[in-house]
Amino acid sequence: MRKLLVIFMAGIFGLSYSQKVPTALKTGFSKEALQQKLEDEEGKSITVQQILDQHKGKVLVIDFWAGWCRDCLKALPKAEVLEKNNPNVDFVFLSLERSKEGFDKSLVRFNMKDKNNYWFASGWKNDFNNYVDLNWIPRYMVIDQKSAIAKYYAISPEDPEIQQAIDHLLK
Repeated sequence: MRKLLVIFMAGIFGLSYSQKVPTALKTGFSKEALQQKLEDEEGKSITVQQILDQHKGKVLVIDFWAGWCRDCLKALPKAEVLEKNNPNVDFVFLSLERSKEGFDKSLVRFNMKDKNNYWFASGWKNDFNNYVDLNWIPRYMVIDQKSAIAKYYAISPEDPEIQQAIDHLLK
């Protein structure tokens, strides 16, 4: 009986901390979300809008991750495959590290220095992450050439809908 109780409690605990698919799949960003500030590797402030503007005209994949996140680290090699298989697509990595020092260390430790990296100095809860219903990482989004959201919610770089969205946008 005790084993059943432990298994039951573990099941409830596990379910309460899993990713929940948002009920509304958004296709654009709010004004507040676009004004959310991040920092680049040099510590320079940049808004989500500025990041999107840098990639306007290109298909963009946004990868939310952190070096402390086991699921993110398991997904990194798969994300690299997605990136290599899509040379005409831009990739941006948004880090949820807890500090600039952690961000810098993770970039080196996981060979991310040569990528488009930014981190949320404001922490997990901010206008952008709240708007996109970020409740777990890793998380992936596909943005079209006009900065609209083409694929709102994916939890694995192997999600076939990511590649389908990319293929559709590149036609």
